[in-house]
Order: sequence, then C-alpha cells, then structure tokens
Amino acid sequence: MPSKYPAQLFHLSALFCSALASSALAIDAASPAAAIDGFRFEFPCKDPMPENPKEGETGLSGLVKGDPNTTDNFTSTKKFGGQPGKRYKVTLRFRGIVEPMMYKDGQQVGEYFYIGGAKNNSTYNVYQISVSSPKSHFFLNRQDKVGHSIFTIDYTQTIEIDGGAEVVFFGDGQNGKLITNFKKLVVPGIAPAPAPYNGQFVQVDVVDVKE
Repeated sequence: MPSKYPAQLFHLSALFCSALASSALAIDAASPAAAIDGFRFEFPCKDPMPENPKEGETGLSGLVKGDPNTTDNFTSTKKFGGQPGKRYKVTLRFRGIVEPMMYKDGQQVGEYFYIGGAKNNSTYNVYQISVSSPKSHFFLNRQDKVGHSIFTIDYTQTIEIDGGAEVVFFGDGQNGKLITNFKKLVVPGIAPAPAPYNGQFVQVDVVDVKE
C-alpha cells in the first residue's frame, strides 16, 4: 500500500543520512589528530582585491614583515596525540586555492600531492607538512610547471604519524609576492565562501584516523 507521506518521509530520510555523514567526518576532541584538524595555510594578499583583476595578476604578500625574501613565510608546530609506540594512518582532506609549484627528487601521488624531495623553483609558494616520526615530509600543490595561474584543490591523502610526533605546517612565499586570486575562485563551504578569499589558502581537515 502506498505511503500517505512519501515526500515527507523521503525528506526526513535524506536529512538523517546527511546528519550521519556529517557526524562520521567529525573529529572528536579526544582524537589523536585533533590538534591538526582544521589547520589552515594562508597567504593573504596585502593589496585590496580589485573589482576586475587582470589575468595572472601578481600581488604583495601580507605575510612580509621585513625582507621579502626571508620573511614571506610561516611555521606552525602541532603535537599529534595518541600513544607513543603506536603508528596511525591519518587521512587528510586538502581544500583551497593555490598557485602551482614544482618539486623534485620525491614521489608524485595524484596530481597535487608530493612525498619527500625538495622544491624545484625559487619564487612560487611552497605548502609543506613535515612529520617528526616516522620522519617524512609532503608538499601539497605540485605541478609540472609554474606560471601565473591559480586553481582550486580538493583531494584526500593518507599519511602515517606516530603517537606523540610533531607535525609542522610550513608555508613559504619565497619572494614577497603571490599570484592573486584573480579568478575570484571560491571553495564551497570553506570561509570566506561565498566570497572569494583575497590570496591563497589550503585548509587541512582530518577525515579518518586508524591504528
């Protein structure tokens, strides 16, 4: 027999499933990865965002507090939780707006993620995560070539982190300049959406943690 309220029941079912999905992705404060969940790399542009930006426009970095070649950077160190002696597989989701950067002597995974190695250009923005144990580092905006372009990223990657390890987030603009968000790109659901961010950023969210 057909239901008297098929549309209403379907709507409630969809809401319930959505709530479950959101809950499954939420990281509890007691999670070993709580300290790194939601970390955000930010390269703000010092110049106001123009009404009609020029294609490939370059701006001044808002990070600079002196010599643009040495102060266009930031470092943030977090302590991973968990038990010493235990190793965790941590799945991270990276979302943001970035310029391209080349790396070398490491391993490319997917289009943007790069394991190990070193930077292979001296002027474009570096997005790097380092783990003290097991000792490792990763880059987030790998491309085959650099240029005055800007693009969004949204991908996941699983890395290993030992209990009690230090996780270092390092961003380096290298020269006091950055490719502006001249396309006025927006990452849905990530602040300042629906407005475009005046600069570049990568938000790091923890999706899953397993021993």
